[in-house]
Amino acid sequence: MKLFHSHFSPFVRKVMVCAHELGLADRIELLPSAVHPMNRDGNVLAHHPLAQAPTLLDDAGEAVADSRVICEYLDALGGDRLFPAAGPERWRALNEQSVADGLLDAALLIRYELTARPEAERSAAWIAGQQAKIGSSLAWFEARAEGFGERLDIGTIATAVALAYLDLRFADLAWSAQHPRLAAWYRAFAERPSMQLSRPPAA
Repeated sequence: MKLFHSHFSPFVRKVMVCAHELGLADRIELLPSAVHPMNRDGNVLAHHPLAQAPTLLDDAGEAVADSRVICEYLDALGGDRLFPAAGPERWRALNEQSVADGLLDAALLIRYELTARPEAERSAAWIAGQQAKIGSSLAWFEARAEGFGERLDIGTIATAVALAYLDLRFADLAWSAQHPRLAAWYRAFAERPSMQLSRPPAA
């Protein structure tokens, strides 16, 4: 398999954490990409209309995009270990993934606003709105953190990757100081080999 990736994409990292946990990482060749909200990467576009990273090319060359779809695809290949079967545990994990991905969407929209737009075109109100989403998501996870325990599924993986991205790109947010239960859980989860092996290079 081949994966269009970006070293600093949290959604790529989520895919790679799953791949490592499932023992599939050595079957994936990483392909460079230059995806951007305004300048599309023609190499990725040639395989998928959204031209985004991550985009996975399976063994037959078929393109699969969106980290949620790719992670579930890999889980099916790896023995259905990260997506719980139908029932309350599945909905809990998927809901946690949804909130974590929403937190990342908000963080990335702030990044794009600050790096892709000229300063004169940036919107303070837009940035504040995305920051509010990050804050409410962190509070939601803090309230649930004690129930995470040592659970390993797509919900906890997505949560850990989102928190790692905040540490990488929004260190001044100092989220861990305000969310001690979540921070304690994250420190332990971040020591997993899958998290260590998928770390981006120093920013």
